[in-house]
Amino acid sequence: MISFAALYAILSLVSLFPIIGAMGSFITLASIMAPLIGLMLGPAIGTGAVSIGGFIGWSITQTGAFGFLSFLPGALTAFGSGLLVNGKRVQSIALYAVLFLFLAFYPTIGPVWLYPFYIWFQFIGLMILASPLTSLAIDSTRDSKSLARLSLGVGVLCLVSTLLGQMTGNLMFELTRWPTIYPQIEFWRTAQWQFLTLVYPVERLLIVAVATVVGTPMIKAARANGVKIGGK
Repeated sequence: MISFAALYAILSLVSLFPIIGAMGSFITLASIMAPLIGLMLGPAIGTGAVSIGGFIGWSITQTGAFGFLSFLPGALTAFGSGLLVNGKRVQSIALYAVLFLFLAFYPTIGPVWLYPFYIWFQFIGLMILASPLTSLAIDSTRDSKSLARLSLGVGVLCLVSTLLGQMTGNLMFELTRWPTIYPQIEFWRTAQWQFLTLVYPVERLLIVAVATVVGTPMIKAARANGVKIGGK
């Protein structure tokens, strides 16, 4: 846990993408490691490692979009992937659905009211999570000896869990920015939901692609050396 927390803290110092609407804040390289830490350590220890590492990273940079709580999206990502790799699909679907509904139907500024198309990719994530593909991904990540199937499993679980973290960040943005910082409804319609509709899927797919490339050999090597994936 300590090693992963330290790695996460170091990677959180490297910026990847700016956060729209939060000047000076960035999505960092640590976002690639968050789902992998959950896969390796499980929901409890993985979430703890990301939380500690994320808090340390924020303490150094002071640039998180949500202050000292900026670790939460990454922590939820690790929690989601940890649940899935341990076969907790029902809990994962429930968590994803709750965040999806709260984000989508947030009073006044939620994307359902202003620009419903924004949630298209998050909805696809929910459909994947509820489909047999996720069960196949769980089995492949834990047991498959095929590199192709292992890559598919890691990719699917990273996709679903990174969308979970992305929705957490969106919901926190709603909670902390409206109506105190961005009271204009049109800002939320155009500068947030409409502008980001095609941006965040590309961003998430890039994160998942790199996480899959890094995570597949890492998990394969860990299993070959008798390390139990998912903290078990």
